[in-house]
Amino acid sequence: MRSSALDKGLRTGVIFGIVIAIMFLIGFTVTGAGLVGKLFGVSSSYNTPPLTFFVIFMVLMGAWAGITAAARSLTEPDTLKRALTAGASAGAVSGLISAVVGFIFGTLNANAIDPRTYLPMVSPESTKLFLMNQSPLTGSLMLLGVLTVSGAAAAGLSFYLRTHDGVKSGARNITESVRKTIRSEGVARVTNSPYARYGFWLLVAALLIILPRTWGGYWNYVFGTVGIYIILGLGLNIITGWAGQLVIGYVAFFAVGAYTFALLTAPEPHNLTMNFWLALGLGVLAAGISGLLIGLPILNLRGDYLAIVTLGFAEIVRILLKSDLMTEYTAGPRGVRDIAGPTLFGRSFVSDVDFMYLIIIAVLVVTFIAYRLQNSRTGKAWYAINLDETVARATGINAFASKLLALSLSAAMAGLAGVLFASRNQFTGPDDHALMVSINVICLVIVGGIGNIPGVFLGAFALKGLPEILRETENYRLLIFGVLLIVMMRLRPEGFLPAKRPVLEKSAQTSSKEAQP
Repeated sequence: MRSSALDKGLRTGVIFGIVIAIMFLIGFTVTGAGLVGKLFGVSSSYNTPPLTFFVIFMVLMGAWAGITAAARSLTEPDTLKRALTAGASAGAVSGLISAVVGFIFGTLNANAIDPRTYLPMVSPESTKLFLMNQSPLTGSLMLLGVLTVSGAAAAGLSFYLRTHDGVKSGARNITESVRKTIRSEGVARVTNSPYARYGFWLLVAALLIILPRTWGGYWNYVFGTVGIYIILGLGLNIITGWAGQLVIGYVAFFAVGAYTFALLTAPEPHNLTMNFWLALGLGVLAAGISGLLIGLPILNLRGDYLAIVTLGFAEIVRILLKSDLMTEYTAGPRGVRDIAGPTLFGRSFVSDVDFMYLIIIAVLVVTFIAYRLQNSRTGKAWYAINLDETVARATGINAFASKLLALSLSAAMAGLAGVLFASRNQFTGPDDHALMVSINVICLVIVGGIGNIPGVFLGAFALKGLPEILRETENYRLLIFGVLLIVMMRLRPEGFLPAKRPVLEKSAQTSSKEAQP
């Protein structure tokens, strides 16, 4: 009977071997090597990165497999032999699967058979890199050796770090010293001082003023997009995170706000050229009213039914905007151009720095509103509905009115994001309001921590900021989203920053009575 260490190593090796094979078939091994090169400051402007970076990437994959397989077991003693067995077997199995795949495609290349007819990303260059610039047999054996050795070495190192007394005591001492420093009276006095809070917010304000002037146009555009998605995430957080109603077609309200503003300020198709601030208010109002109107007939639905209906509503809006029949009213498939930018006291604010300031102000205002709503009686009613709508009704909460208010406020925030998006780009079209926008917003809310305001910020930076920084992964964005959601559901189902349960507030009179003997 095989030991559980060997069993775990074999299972882990099969999983990692399949993952490596899939990465090779979709061309991600080349992208991964390019990302490693970027960490070392080497640009990946060429198609095939140097072999050194690919070897480092495979060593990291083998080390990951080894550490995963050699994790502490609850059913057998945590020994070095067990860790090495699990790590080496995981590396060997993943290496064997990778070697077989590499040998097959290396042999095809050697016989002048191009597999790109069926697998477009498997180029001769990527296959040669996968085999480490060697013949099919030699390259496969080298790949097997790299993954096996790195898996065993990483497993041994992880065992040493978690069992060695010096390392454990050092980590424990550092943790305790940091904890004591944080809990010390001097630090508590500083953090509780109003002057420290004022100083912190002054520092934040200074950074928000200075950074847009130093980032440059590209990064202002990137972080402006992050800010727009923060507003969208905060809006969706109200109806989905707090009220517990799954809305997939959230992009419809984004489109209503953007198109209302665009049609009121652009010279075509209606030549209304309305004032920016008045049009902004009307765009937000139109989105809020659309949320109210769509919510009246559907908010009695729950779960999947509500999600499907809102999805259908979003598709109806997009198809209408793209229809040739609506060209006279919405400019049709070509979209609305020359949308007006903000003006104040006769001065035009259309530069990237000005728009970045406008987006920052909008994010701060929406965040303030979200915090006030969260701590209000209305927010507590939403939370009660989310936990159990039947019990919430029994306590006297008007569930339908509360959900309708949540959807209207959520739609209004989406409309504000749409106004900022259309005005900044000076253009909006049907393709800007595809279902993928809703998916992005749902993903950032889930990844950051559903129902948590700081989690929305984290999710927006992770899903909209990082892809711009890691431009090499653009072709794999949907794949990465899917993998990230699966990992989050398995490891942290409540998100990176899960929302805390509200604390029951006791009156001072009740507290004093409980304190009496």
